[in-house]
Amino acid sequence: MELPKFKYSPNAFDLDLFDKEEGVCDVCNEKRNLKYNSSFYSREEPEYICPWCIANGKAAEKYSGEFNDYCGIEGVSPNPNDAAPAIPEELLLEITGKTPSYTSWQQEVWPTHCNEPCAFIGYADTKTIAPLMDELNEDIEKSGYGAELIKKHLSKDGSLVGYLFQCVNCGQHRLHVDSD
Repeated sequence: MELPKFKYSPNAFDLDLFDKEEGVCDVCNEKRNLKYNSSFYSREEPEYICPWCIANGKAAEKYSGEFNDYCGIEGVSPNPNDAAPAIPEELLLEITGKTPSYTSWQQEVWPTHCNEPCAFIGYADTKTIAPLMDELNEDIEKSGYGAELIKKHLSKDGSLVGYLFQCVNCGQHRLHVDSD
């Protein structure tokens, strides 16, 4: 069976978001061999979610849950009195209900560009971002960690981690930085 595709996480199967583990999906009750292992915000804690039930939205629907926090998407305010986001709601809901979350120290942040959520490309270190510095300078400056610290100590799995995103429309790269 062909694996589902995630528009906003095209490398999900290469990023250790799924374990190769035989089991029965709590959502579709099908025997599967890939178990989701990252964030899922819900009152219930399903034991096994397969990638197909993430992609079709059935897992989020069944458990009234989110894989990514709605207010963690850039441009979305937790204040109901603020203006509505410029991004169409169906795209925001695709991030929360149909896109696997990435593993982070704090709660995930999802950058946007061209009025649409960006695609999560992968974890980034200093070597990864070096050729992209012109594109990432604004994100680095706004990160609060300092450009020199990021340029010297950013890692894929250490205490200062980079999360690389790319605009699905124009290809612009974005960077989120997080630490323990």
